Amino acid sequence: MNQPSRELTCRALITGLILGAILTPSNIYSGLKIGWSFSMSIIALLVGFAFWQNLAKLLNRPSWTLHESNINQTTASSAASIISGGLVAPIPALTLITGHQLDTLPLMGWVFSVSFLGIWVAWYLRPSLIVESQLRFPEGMATLATMQQIYSHGAEAARRLWVLSSAALLAAGAKLIDSLLWNLPRWAPSAQLERLTFNLEPSLLLLGFGGIIGLRVGLSLLLGAAIAWGLIAPWLLAEGLVRMPAGASGPQFALLIEWLLWPGVSLMVCSTLTALGLRFLRARSAGGPRRMAMRRPALLPALGLGLAAILVIILQMTLFGIHPLMAALSIPLALLLAMVAARVVGATGIPPIGAIGQLSQLGFGAIAPGQVGINLMSANTAGGAAGQCTDLLNDFKVGHAIGATPSRQVIAQCLGILVGSLVGVLAYQLLIPDPQTMLITPEWPAPAVATWKAVAEALTSGLGSISPDIRWAMLAGAMAGVALGILEGLAPASRLRWLPSSAALGLAFIIPASISLMMAFGALLAWLFSARWGSLAERFVIVTAAGLVAGESLAGIGISLWQLLH
Repeated sequence: MNQPSRELTCRALITGLILGAILTPSNIYSGLKIGWSFSMSIIALLVGFAFWQNLAKLLNRPSWTLHESNINQTTASSAASIISGGLVAPIPALTLITGHQLDTLPLMGWVFSVSFLGIWVAWYLRPSLIVESQLRFPEGMATLATMQQIYSHGAEAARRLWVLSSAALLAAGAKLIDSLLWNLPRWAPSAQLERLTFNLEPSLLLLGFGGIIGLRVGLSLLLGAAIAWGLIAPWLLAEGLVRMPAGASGPQFALLIEWLLWPGVSLMVCSTLTALGLRFLRARSAGGPRRMAMRRPALLPALGLGLAAILVIILQMTLFGIHPLMAALSIPLALLLAMVAARVVGATGIPPIGAIGQLSQLGFGAIAPGQVGINLMSANTAGGAAGQCTDLLNDFKVGHAIGATPSRQVIAQCLGILVGSLVGVLAYQLLIPDPQTMLITPEWPAPAVATWKAVAEALTSGLGSISPDIRWAMLAGAMAGVALGILEGLAPASRLRWLPSSAALGLAFIIPASISLMMAFGALLAWLFSARWGSLAERFVIVTAAGLVAGESLAGIGISLWQLLH
């Protein structure tokens, strides 16, 4: 494989920015639907390669180089990763609790600022985590493997792109038929099961996400749905702890979620923080504490880090009325937690962004009890910085393997988060013009919003404001979460597949059972296909799933725009 010199070209940047602008709304949509997002690196890689290689042949222009592909995917993935800046978690949670809703330009500035901070943290961690420790960074390695395959076998890119496009068109068409033409019925075995949200959700996006998350997580969602909505919810109704209106029909998600989210959130938070701490300790012992140190600042990166910190502090003060001292305290905490997240992602590939945010919430809940703005938005600083930090480190991993220039990747990442901030905020405001009435509903379950909101309320109002039965449920969820977190944190990778995913179990309490069922079905289909046709599955399952996710979510954005204009 040759090592071409063209890298930070206009066509590479523009391609990445256009693809990032197209794909960012997809992550906003899926984040509000199911609380998960998808890395857009491989999609951007395939589309950019196929377009420019074919154009180069037609017009006899220079070929699309390996390094240009890397700049393209770095730019697009950074834009799509803007979801970690808070648009599907703390920002709407603040609106639900306080009614405070930022205007468009201030919100764009805030999302950009916390992401900009994460870029410079990644710059200083790169020498220790990428060059010296040589952590694996599984997501980056998957992107690298795809890049090597398409450059070694050009026809492979065309095949994968055809599969990706076909899946996207299929999912988009199904969404259009469901929403605009037929409004497909949500079939349920009985009225009682339908009230408990056990109905058929005709969504290819959910099938696609099921194929991405794998059988372990899919079956964990199924188990969690059975416990939460199949066992606990009927018990709540039978005991009168939750009262259903007479003659109620259809899914009663909004009624039951007010109780079920508390044990679900407790399970997720405690298990994730426990596993995070154990994974970090294991990674630290393997790599040595010396390697976690950030390097001595060079002038330009130091200016970038300083500018990002000042910007975040000023925006906390002006937009949310946070005291300057509290705003300043968010910076060292964000740096520390971003470093922890980077080490965990490098070792496991699992981005613990939710856990990082909730750990920040707990910290600020102790420092400034009773202050919702500080609890949510100062914690948002850590989550946003950690999200962009880990995204860029995955890109650095690819760049290091192919001999790319890190500073040029940073430029691409900065431009990517600029476009991601603009497009992501517009997509969020288009989809959710009224968060207080639209979120944590069957249409928009927004599990990440529910989690941040629940933690903030518990830390702000105190557990005394919560009914005793919910407190006992929270305790049970917390104990189960700690136990599962210990098992996940200590178990070797080869044994993890035999353990239920604690994050998926907790998530199943916060989303309708119909969503869990469809995602579990998608995971099962992908597993069966892999068991029968292993080599084909390795090449096409993730690409097909990514197409289903992107197609339905982009169609959903278009439908929302159409309904807004008409």
